[in-house]
Amino acid sequence: MAEVSLPRRPATLLARTNLILSVGALLIVVIATVAMYAFVIDPISEQSADDEAALLVLTAQTWVELPPEARPYFELEMAESHDLIISEARQNLPELETYPQYFDLLSEQLGQRLGGPVPLLAGDDLLWVDVPMGGFELQIGFSAQRRETQPLYVAMVIVGLGAAIVFFTSLFIVQRIARPLVKVAEQAEHFRGASEIEPLPETGPEELASLARNFNTMAQEIASLLSNRTTLLAGISHDLRTPLTRMRLALALLPDSVDPQLILRFERNLESMDELIGDALRFARGTSEVPQQVEVCPFVQEVLNSYEQGVRFAPSVADQYHALIAPSAFRRVLMNLVDNGLRHGGEVVVHLQPGCLEVTDNGPGIPEEYREQVFQPFFRIDSSRSSSTGGSGLGLAIVQQLCQAHGWQIAIDDASPGGTRVTLRFA
Repeated sequence: MAEVSLPRRPATLLARTNLILSVGALLIVVIATVAMYAFVIDPISEQSADDEAALLVLTAQTWVELPPEARPYFELEMAESHDLIISEARQNLPELETYPQYFDLLSEQLGQRLGGPVPLLAGDDLLWVDVPMGGFELQIGFSAQRRETQPLYVAMVIVGLGAAIVFFTSLFIVQRIARPLVKVAEQAEHFRGASEIEPLPETGPEELASLARNFNTMAQEIASLLSNRTTLLAGISHDLRTPLTRMRLALALLPDSVDPQLILRFERNLESMDELIGDALRFARGTSEVPQQVEVCPFVQEVLNSYEQGVRFAPSVADQYHALIAPSAFRRVLMNLVDNGLRHGGEVVVHLQPGCLEVTDNGPGIPEEYREQVFQPFFRIDSSRSSSTGGSGLGLAIVQQLCQAHGWQIAIDDASPGGTRVTLRFA
């Protein structure tokens, strides 16, 4: 059985407002049209038909009551004043086939006044009606130029003009409301805790001004919080280097009688602590770095040349390709991705495209359900990641933090024919 796809709701505020206003305007138009025909047009049409039927009957009565010598003058007067042609000679005319609404009402009113059905007859330019009066069989012709009411066309005109008015009115109103909301959305999308963010103008209606004011306050507080956190992290990490150096010196001065295995374990622990401190320092420096124009291809090649293991570089851009990036942060992200690939894959390929960098390894891959969690600090996948593989457990977490700080996008998916591909979009 085929599935029935439901229509999707409009996505934009303008489209939704136009839809709501259009539905409301359409209902108003339908109600107004029905009410206009029921209480205005139909009564006026009935009254007009009744008046014209009375005029035709009164004309015939007056003609009969006039003396024969006065009748030609009366016929001329009625023709000039009311476009009525009085004929004593009866013409053999066909009956009108279709009766528009007005002429149907006229025939009905004539029938009520003359006491029987009165058909309308079709002439060349006029409509005629037989009026028996005072022993005479008069035929009275009148103009067929009557503007018939057209409910469908009237409704179409009203709906068309109403839709245009609703559209432009809602466009004006929604733009005044949506423009500040769009600015808020854009600022929120690009806000990464930078203190130099441009404040939103706190103008307009009270609700929008309050929204802008609260957003500016929130952005300032978050920027201050992140700045303080980064400064505190950098300060603590820097100050920890001194006791680590003293501990290394103390280990070097231990007498030979101390168990060498114990000293080795202490040295490994100190190296792990030093690596954690180094990661924290690099993260703190990378988040506050100012972007600059860099020749990306030579820059990436220089980073990859520092590895003893073979890391294949496959650029798809010219050597002169420039991009606005934060060099130290970009270096740290690239090194962390390559280190992660070498640690868990063994063979790494770095592919550079305009605005995009891909790091691919041939390791066991990362299951789809864990591709968001691997960016959390110290998260490991038991089947493919363990403490025996080394690392501080902060590599991908630092990568994500640096990407968020500089507005880069990072994603993980499967490589072909196997392994992991990490895509970094930096422009």
